[in-house]
Amino acid sequence: MSNLTDFQITKRWPPKDASAIQLYSFPTPNGVKVSIMLEELGLPYDAHTVSFADGDQFTPEFLSLNPNNKIPAIIDPDGPDGKPLPLFESGAILIYLAEKSGKLMPKDAVGRYEVLQWLMFQMGGIGPMFGQLGYFTHFDGKDIEDPRPAKRYIEESARLLEVLDDQLEGRDWVCGEYSIADIAIAPWIRVLRDFYKAGDLVDWDDLENVPAYLERFLERPAVQAGLKQPPRG
Repeated sequence: MSNLTDFQITKRWPPKDASAIQLYSFPTPNGVKVSIMLEELGLPYDAHTVSFADGDQFTPEFLSLNPNNKIPAIIDPDGPDGKPLPLFESGAILIYLAEKSGKLMPKDAVGRYEVLQWLMFQMGGIGPMFGQLGYFTHFDGKDIEDPRPAKRYIEESARLLEVLDDQLEGRDWVCGEYSIADIAIAPWIRVLRDFYKAGDLVDWDDLENVPAYLERFLERPAVQAGLKQPPRG
């Protein structure tokens, strides 16, 4: 493909700046990972709102970029070898942008793999478990009479927070220096506390390090800007 017009998705969401990274997203915990990353890096990007209410994620245009119908997804017009790169999955996008920019990922192999393991901790643990907790305590699942599903995800979410709390002992950031691991993890903690209102369920007040960690994250100007992108419409 030679330019952005070759991508079907651009017919539904035309680029404002064809030289900028095209972000197709919505401000969910997974979505804001990429907008925060782009803000932290200072890379130009067009933020296109994929409206869940309108079912945008199921349209042929969006599915042409991500057949798994999930946000976020990007097209980088200046990808490897100068060719446009389409990419989905928030973790993969974070790794790509870190490698493209040379920032927010340690240069040494040991540090790199430490960050990657905590990124996977979010992708395989915090994200799915917190999301299920939200479903069974905040969304439709709260009406299910059987208490076992909610109990399962509440307990596992609390356990994961304890693991993170231990890791943060004596550290400002998960791996010592601010990295893509923090950009992946902290938005989910914010949603758990502020949107799901699940603090009491997971013994939030007993955590020694996570609450201050979240506040440090939210104080960053790039985080504050990224949380607002793309506009909800």
